[in-house]
Amino acid sequence: MHVKRSISDPRPRRISRARTRAAVGLSVAALAAGATTGAGPAVAQPKTATAAAAAAECSAAYRIEQKLDSGTTWRMCWRYDNKAGLVLENVSYQPKGESAPIKVLNSARLGQIHVPYDDGKNEYDDLTGYNFAQGLMNLAPGECPGGTIKTVKVPDLWTSDNPNVKGLCTTTRSRGHAYRMQGDAANKVYQAQGKDLLVYTVNQVGWYEYMTEWRFQDDGTVTMNVGATGSLSYEDYDAGDGRGWPIGKAAKASATSHSHNVFWRLDFGLDGSSKNSVEQYDSAVTAPAAGQQAPTTKTTRTKVTKEQAGDAKAYRWWRMVSATGKNKDGHARSYEIVPGASTKYPGRSFTKHDLYFTQYNNCELFASNNPGSCGGKAVDKWVNGQTLTHPVVWMNVGFHHIARDEDQQPMPIHWQGFSIVPRDVTAMNPLTPSELAWQNGHWQPRS
Repeated sequence: MHVKRSISDPRPRRISRARTRAAVGLSVAALAAGATTGAGPAVAQPKTATAAAAAAECSAAYRIEQKLDSGTTWRMCWRYDNKAGLVLENVSYQPKGESAPIKVLNSARLGQIHVPYDDGKNEYDDLTGYNFAQGLMNLAPGECPGGTIKTVKVPDLWTSDNPNVKGLCTTTRSRGHAYRMQGDAANKVYQAQGKDLLVYTVNQVGWYEYMTEWRFQDDGTVTMNVGATGSLSYEDYDAGDGRGWPIGKAAKASATSHSHNVFWRLDFGLDGSSKNSVEQYDSAVTAPAAGQQAPTTKTTRTKVTKEQAGDAKAYRWWRMVSATGKNKDGHARSYEIVPGASTKYPGRSFTKHDLYFTQYNNCELFASNNPGSCGGKAVDKWVNGQTLTHPVVWMNVGFHHIARDEDQQPMPIHWQGFSIVPRDVTAMNPLTPSELAWQNGHWQPRS
């Protein structure tokens, strides 16, 4: 679905696949020569730990700050990279009851969108090989309800004389119940409706339009999603049996099936320090012993001290632990990594695992087809036994797209993504109503 289409739009589209690749070559050459990689301020990596994150260190034009109805405030800086597109930096979270912002991430961005086709004829790395960033789309006010659309200066934009695109939406959105609990009295119900800060862009690559969405919840959770929409490509209606699905009348043409392997790159900076530690937890369930009513479950912790490729499985999870910060109960702050639904693509070595922990390296930027020389072009080559003192997380979420009649026209958006969830960042639920704030720990019900 990476073929140029003709559509009524004031911004020019790609002229041809060959011309696009030539332009990408120029971009890579510029990068190698030290050209800037985006619009917006560069944010330096923290050198030492601080007690708490300060307000986002960037000018007002590149600052996002939103206080949600619950009292939670999210702060961050943004910039636009000539390959990764939107990059969020210095992300901090301040729920009510916390006197200062809590730093969560040094940076967060896409790490690659890898698209191999089932017939083996085409394979794309959309971020570094197909001008993903240059395809930023203008957003109409109705696409950012109740929010603000920021103007982005798109770097290396060779398809238009005007690089300024109204392409970054920041808004808020309700997500339904944050919690519900029956109180001591039958007529007392504690409930709250959750709200998110929503930040997103739309980038066109050939026939596809990718919506890159970041959701910052009032309870401290961050959810990262990529949604694919747009059109099915008529030039891909040539699949043989087992390689596609009939679209339209009878079964004369088959839209070629393909995979979307989306990578994200997260550089944590919990409590202002990059010296976070990684822990893996696995639980084993055994049959009931004599005299027991149910099976037993035991959970073990493994410290991940060296670079590692990881795979999601039942009863397994990971967390990133702060080196310096503790909550009011004295527990180390951390964020749990929660993988989303995924169809893991076995065709390439870098897509065979669900996530990677690598030691920070400023040239290791893209999970595949990485520009420059980093001891390998893909993330799996960077897992070579280095000690993790500044860990970076690479999450891989796959989707196998077998088209259907309902995919035309336009194609309904299909989502893939994952979350990071606060674990002991605060001593209690940050949305706890004040009348329940005393019920921390081993509390006794009221008489």
